[in-house]
Amino acid sequence: MQHDKPMIQVKNLTKKFEKIVAVDEISFEVREGEIFAFLGPNGAGKSTVIKILTTLLQPTTGRVSLNGLDPVRQPDETRRSFGIVFQDPSLDEDLTAWENMELHGVLYDVPDRLRIERMEQLLKFIDLWDRKDSPVKQFSGGMKRRLEIARGFLHHPKIIFLDEPTLGLDPQTRNHMWGYLRELNKTEGTTIFFTTHYMDEADRIAQRIAIIDHGKIIAIGTSDDLKRQTKTTSLENAFLALTGKTIREESASPTDRMRMIGRMRRG
Repeated sequence: MQHDKPMIQVKNLTKKFEKIVAVDEISFEVREGEIFAFLGPNGAGKSTVIKILTTLLQPTTGRVSLNGLDPVRQPDETRRSFGIVFQDPSLDEDLTAWENMELHGVLYDVPDRLRIERMEQLLKFIDLWDRKDSPVKQFSGGMKRRLEIARGFLHHPKIIFLDEPTLGLDPQTRNHMWGYLRELNKTEGTTIFFTTHYMDEADRIAQRIAIIDHGKIIAIGTSDDLKRQTKTTSLENAFLALTGKTIREESASPTDRMRMIGRMRRG
């Protein structure tokens, strides 16, 4: 269920790396319970914004808040407000599904009884209960993704960040994944903030879409809003009209999951 209360607020956010301006004075809000897509070409600034929102980077200027918390001044409390599914696999493949969930619950200080109940609930929900004692290295790509999503929801986050959660999955698995996510959004009211290069996903799933390019938000609205703005008939064509057709280079990706785990342990 979507509310008018802002769950994510970004105001005049800028991030500079020496002389490079990665994010340039952007502002936007995401409402509580909203499914929000954050799109952009490679190197456009979206990964930098997500890292700031998830406490991995600090802004140069400007402010952000998640669930009313300041990620710079209240990093530990902020981390407990969100879950995250990284683009790169982040499960320990030598552990079982249950053990991966258990480790996450301990890191987030989920009380023992609640943790066990929640693990069972989520593993059954994503149809992995019968494989809970199997090593993750025996899982298919789709099963691993489902487990990562279940793990991200374990501590009842207010917000879930999904960085290209269905990358490399077949269409059937992608549809099932979004079925699980939409149901969790509906039943738990979790705000979903996701990135994807599959324009059909953003078109079908997102209630609103922001497009960032060269560090600036260049458009924001529903899929229909963006199509009307660009006088196009598909979100993909709208995206290309707004960002151009030049091929972009991939930006470097540090091992953010390990950094996040390290900070949780130290916290």
